[in-house]
Amino acid sequence: FFAADVPGSNAIGPIVRDEELFASEEVHCVGQIVGVAVAETEAQARAAARAVAIEYEDLPAILSIAEARAADSFFHAWSSALDGGGDVEEALRGAEVVLEGELECGGQEHFYLEPNVSWVVPGEGGEVLSHSSTQCLEKHQKYIAEVLGLPMHRVTVRTKRLGGGFGGKETRAANLNAAAAVPAFLLQRPVRLCLDRDEDMLVTGQRHAFAMRYRLGCSRSGDFLALDAELFCNAGFSLDLSASVMERALMHADGVYRLAAVRLRGRVCRTNQASHTAFRGFGAPQAQLFAEMLVERVAAETGLSALALRERNMYRPGDCQFFGQVLDGCQARRCWDLALASADHAALRRQADAFNAAHRFRKRGLAAIPTKFGISFTAKFLNQAGALVHVYTDGSCLLTHGGVEMGQGLHTKVAQVVAQRLGLPLDRVHVSDTATDKVPNASPTAASASSDMYGAAAVDACDQILARLGPYLDRERAKLGLEREGRREEGDEREEEGGSSARSSQLPAANWKAAVVAAYLDRVDLSAHGFYATPDLGGFGSARPFNYLCYGAAVCLVELDALTGDWRALRADVVMDVGQSLNPAIDVGQVEGAFVQGLGWACLEEVVWGDVAHPWVPRGQLYTRGPGTYKIPSVSDIPLDFRVSLLADAPCRQTPAVHSSKAVGEPPFFLGTSALFALRDAVAAARRDAGVAGWFELNLPATPEKLRMACLDPCSAPFAGPGFQALASV
Repeated sequence: FFAADVPGSNAIGPIVRDEELFASEEVHCVGQIVGVAVAETEAQARAAARAVAIEYEDLPAILSIAEARAADSFFHAWSSALDGGGDVEEALRGAEVVLEGELECGGQEHFYLEPNVSWVVPGEGGEVLSHSSTQCLEKHQKYIAEVLGLPMHRVTVRTKRLGGGFGGKETRAANLNAAAAVPAFLLQRPVRLCLDRDEDMLVTGQRHAFAMRYRLGCSRSGDFLALDAELFCNAGFSLDLSASVMERALMHADGVYRLAAVRLRGRVCRTNQASHTAFRGFGAPQAQLFAEMLVERVAAETGLSALALRERNMYRPGDCQFFGQVLDGCQARRCWDLALASADHAALRRQADAFNAAHRFRKRGLAAIPTKFGISFTAKFLNQAGALVHVYTDGSCLLTHGGVEMGQGLHTKVAQVVAQRLGLPLDRVHVSDTATDKVPNASPTAASASSDMYGAAAVDACDQILARLGPYLDRERAKLGLEREGRREEGDEREEEGGSSARSSQLPAANWKAAVVAAYLDRVDLSAHGFYATPDLGGFGSARPFNYLCYGAAVCLVELDALTGDWRALRADVVMDVGQSLNPAIDVGQVEGAFVQGLGWACLEEVVWGDVAHPWVPRGQLYTRGPGTYKIPSVSDIPLDFRVSLLADAPCRQTPAVHSSKAVGEPPFFLGTSALFALRDAVAAARRDAGVAGWFELNLPATPEKLRMACLDPCSAPFAGPGFQALASV
C-alpha cells in the first residue's frame, strides 16, 4: 500500500500538514515511510517489504544545525522571539565583562521499553477501532479519520497502558497508527503493526539537538546583566512540535537566575534527519544547560566560584522572570540549601580536593545544580481535561479520564483523588482504559500537567455526584449520629482546588451503598462528566504562561580516570519540590528515574548520524539504532549513594493544583546534568595538574572520548580539538 492507495488525505502533521503519510515523490530522510506491506504473518510481510524495488535519486542533504545555518534552511515562518527587562545593547555596553561564543548539545533517543505498536480493527458501517501505544489518542483519532476520509465519530482509539513514552509516543506514533489503518480499512481485516527496536529508532525521531550563539554581560562581582542569544534546534525534515519546543526553550533560557535585560531569538532548522519530537523536558533542558554553561564560563573569567555565582543570581520568592511571570512561592534557594546540607557540600569539597592532590590520574569532581520548570502547555488551548465517573449500585466506582498511564503512576494518583473525594477505599475505585468514545478531545498526556488536570476534572465529576447524593448521604449520617454534610468547625477555612470546599461521604461501606441504592431507586443520575480548564493562563509571550513552577537542586560527586575517560558517580543528593505529594513513593521514583535519564543524556547517550562530524557513517544514515551502539544508563551508572528527598512543608496555597500537589515527571530531569558539571570539575583538576587553566568546552554528551581529550595532558593534547584548548579571556 502506497500513497496512491490512501483513501483520504495523504498530508499529515500535528501543527501544519507538511509531511506525507506515505512519501509520494520525494523522500526527505533515511527512514521516511514509503508504504506498508501486509501478510498473514510478520515474516511474510517483512519478506514482501524487502521485495519492493524503489529507485532513488541522490539529492544534497542537510544534516546538522551548522549545515542548516550555512544553507539558511529554516522553518522561517516558525521563528520565535522573547525579550524582557531593560535595553540589552545598553546593558552590554555598560558591562565590565562581555563574553561571546557558541554552545551546543546533542539529541537523545527515547528508548521506551515497548516499541511503537498498533492494532487496527475495521467495524461495520465504516467504523474503525484502534488499540495503540500512544500518549495522544485525539491525534491518532484525527490522523486515522483524515487519511481514511472519515468523520472522527467513526474512529475510536483505545489505550490501556504504555511501556514508556517520554514524549516519543505523542505525535510520531500517530503516523504509524494511521499507516496501519489504511490496509485495515481497505482490506476490512484487522492489522497489527509493531516496530523492531532499530526501526523505531530510525523512524520516530529523538530529542532535538540544540545550539546557541550568545553574548553575556556581567559585572566583575558576578551580577548577570544582559543576555543576547539566538537558539537553534534541529527539527528534522518536518515541523512536528519543534516550534513549541523552541518556545519552551526560550522561556527557560534564564535557568534559575535573574537577568536584567534579555533578548532571545529561536530558529527551527529544517534538515534531512527524521522529524524530531517531544521528549521529557520539551526544550527546557537544552536551554537550562546553556544557562549553566554560561555560569561556568563567567566563573572561569571572573575567578569567582560557580557555587557563589549561582547563589548570588538565583531567583528568590517574589522575583519576576524576564518575560513577566512573578515567582510567588519560589522554592529554588530552599531546595538548593537543603541539597547542599544533605550532601555536606563543604566537607565533600575538602575531601575531593584532598583526593585530587594525592592522585595524578584519578580525579574527583563535585557540582551543585538547581532547576526551575514551568508547568502548563505553552499552547493555551491544550490546558483542559475531562473525566467520567460512574458509581454502581454495589457502591463501587469506575473512573475514566483522558490521560494515559505509561508507568508514571497517573492512574494511581487520579484514583486516589477520587477515592478521597468520595470517601471510598482505593480498591473500590477502578480505572478503565483511556478511550476517545469515553472522554473526547483529550490533550496529550504530556507537559507534566496530567495529574493536575485530570485529577481536577475527576474532582469536578465527583462533586456533581456528591451533590446529587447529598440528601441520601445525610440520611445515612443521621442514622449514625453524624453531622450533616457541609458543616464545618468554626474557623475552618480550608479549600480545595477551584475554590470548592473539601467534601466526601466519609461513611462506612454499608451506609455508602445504602445511600447509592436509595438514590438509584429515586432515579438519580449516578454518573458525571467532569471538566477542568487551567485558569488565568496567557500562553507563550504572555506574563503568565505557566500555572506554577517546580524547583529542585542536586549535588553530585564523580570520580574520573583521566587516562581513559571512564568514570563513576559516587554520590548524588537530590531535593525536589513537589508540593504536597499525592503519592510520595511514586514521586520519589519519578525523581530517581528522571535524574538517571538526565544523566544519560548528559554523559552517555550519543546519537550518531552520518554527517561531517561522523564521515565514517554513510551520509544521512542513523548509526545508533539499537543497544549495541546506543548506550543508555545501566545499573552501574546509577550513583552508588543516591539520596532523594521531597521538599517538606512547601506552602500549599502557592500551588493552584489538585490537593496542592505539584508535577514531577519532567522537572527533575535536568538535575541529572549535575554529573556533567561534576565531570567538568574533575577534568579541570586534571588540566591544572597538566599546567592548563581557563575555560574549556565540554558539550554533551560527555562521552569517555571527550573526557579523555579534555584532560589535555601531553598524550591527548596533539589530538584534542580546538574546543578543548583554554580560551583567552574576553
